[in-house]
Amino acid sequence: MSTKAKIAVLGGTGNLGHALAWRWARAGYDVTIGSRTKERAQAAADDLNIRLGKEVVKAADNSTATKAAEFVVLTVPFAAHSAVLETIKPMLSGQILIDTTVPLRPPRVAVAQLPEEGSAAEITQNIVGESARVVAAFHNAAADLLEKDEDFECDILVTGEDIADRRAIKGLVEDTGCRPVNAGKLANSAASEALTSALIHINKTYKIHSGIKITGMPTDFG
Repeated sequence: MSTKAKIAVLGGTGNLGHALAWRWARAGYDVTIGSRTKERAQAAADDLNIRLGKEVVKAADNSTATKAAEFVVLTVPFAAHSAVLETIKPMLSGQILIDTTVPLRPPRVAVAQLPEEGSAAEITQNIVGESARVVAAFHNAAADLLEKDEDFECDILVTGEDIADRRAIKGLVEDTGCRPVNAGKLANSAASEALTSALIHINKTYKIHSGIKITGMPTDFG
């Protein structure tokens, strides 16, 4: 299997980050798990390598992982979101930064509570400025389903200021087994971020792992 792009999954020790790292490593990407320290990331990398049957997933602290990556994926809790971005900003050099952050505020995580800035993704863009090209995605994909070996149906709303950047992550979304949907400008990430709280409520009510499906979609990403 040929190696694809280099991806740093920051927060790869958490549920969503670990699941995305698994999907991408399985698809042949060069994946590095990032955390506050390399030691924290190493356990997650070791777990994935055991599942893959080979030593391919690497571990590093967040800054080191960011510097070496072509795509940086932020999967940390909202409470740590800004602090992690400030830490990695000096290591950003124009990469695409995929922000999966949902502004959940425990204990009321089943109620949408968007920040004054509009969305977590817009906070990200404000912090990193021109250091990275921010694209928001993966807010509504269930980590429990991504973690499994089987594929499942789920659409991923992709937002970003530049259509070229949205298109640039189309293949990454497809290689997780999900379908990418061009959802427009970064401000529209507020819709998918808020929708996560509704899905949490649905999951709790019906004891399921729900996702979203956009009807009437053409095959072209747009």
